[in-house]
Amino acid sequence: MPWGAVYAGGVQLGAYALERTAPADRERLLRDCSTNVDNLAAGRWETLLSSALVVEEPMPLPYALLLVAVLGYAEYAYGAWWTAAVFLFGHASATLLVYGGLHRTTDSATRRALDVGTSYGFNAVLGTLTSTLPRGPVRTAARIGLLALTAAPVLKRGRTFTDAGHLAALGIGVGVSLALDCLPGTKHRKIT
Repeated sequence: MPWGAVYAGGVQLGAYALERTAPADRERLLRDCSTNVDNLAAGRWETLLSSALVVEEPMPLPYALLLVAVLGYAEYAYGAWWTAAVFLFGHASATLLVYGGLHRTTDSATRRALDVGTSYGFNAVLGTLTSTLPRGPVRTAARIGLLALTAAPVLKRGRTFTDAGHLAALGIGVGVSLALDCLPGTKHRKIT
């Protein structure tokens, strides 16, 4: 069974289990797994992994299916280990970039905000998959289009730090994709 389907299914099952947990226990578990400013400032670096394994509530079915599709195609194109590595690299790197921007904030709500989920890793893998598109205008348009769509919420007034994290993660993925373009002999299955 593909890694992406197992991962998404495990996260979804965990979310359903969390819904049936006592509210105080649920809140404590989510806070313990969160990559918020307070946890990272206290040296709780394990949250860079644990935060990708839980979500606040079950994922909506369209998003869960899209997550499985993106991870599944990445596994097909690059392999399971590579996909997992890009997912975790994108998740952790985007998290650290957001932390770098927030670490001096004195707003306690921001410092303690819940920051868990699959979206940073998803965006990194999605950005990387642009290297599977045909070279030239199609690949360039896909990269620019994805970055523009992800940048739109960052430019709005009601933006949150997770909007910036999504953009950072997608940018990391596009950066990996550009690096793959430059590597001779990169082997992956392309969309034709």
